[in-house]
Amino acid sequence: MYMKQGNLVIRDATVADAELLCKWWNDGEVMEHAGFPEGLGITEQEVLTQLQTGTDSERKGRLILEIDGVPAGEMSFNAVSGHVTEIGIKICDSSQQNKGAGTQSLEMLILYLFESQGFHKIILDTNLKNTRAQHVYEKLGFRKIAVRKNAWADQHGELQTFIDYELSLAEWTQSS
Repeated sequence: MYMKQGNLVIRDATVADAELLCKWWNDGEVMEHAGFPEGLGITEQEVLTQLQTGTDSERKGRLILEIDGVPAGEMSFNAVSGHVTEIGIKICDSSQQNKGAGTQSLEMLILYLFESQGFHKIILDTNLKNTRAQHVYEKLGFRKIAVRKNAWADQHGELQTFIDYELSLAEWTQSS
């Protein structure tokens, strides 16, 4: 996959991205919102193996977001059933946060998933503490469908609460 809009590019992650993904996934500040305040503790070889040996859909669903030609974050999508996919996004370069790139790149991905991939529903979740992400998801038309209180404990033993969201093709079409 390769999509470009203005200064944003969304592309498939490649083996050449293993070092960067490893850096991001091991950065506690980047991963804290996902419940990993110490990072994942993953090696570059483990990331490389995931990029090389995951299923075809897993490899194609791992995306790099570039802003002005520089990798700034990652996105993902994974089919959970025939017409439903789950997505995720992280703007990993903190200097690029709060500038609209997340919203714009999500719009690009949503359009691609509905129009090119034939999905009828997109789901995602976010940490209750991640109010910035909640604002973006709700602005794009995602509906809160559940709150999972104390769903699991992070690396420090702190219980984490998550909000589940969904967006149907019909809702997206009505709002566009």
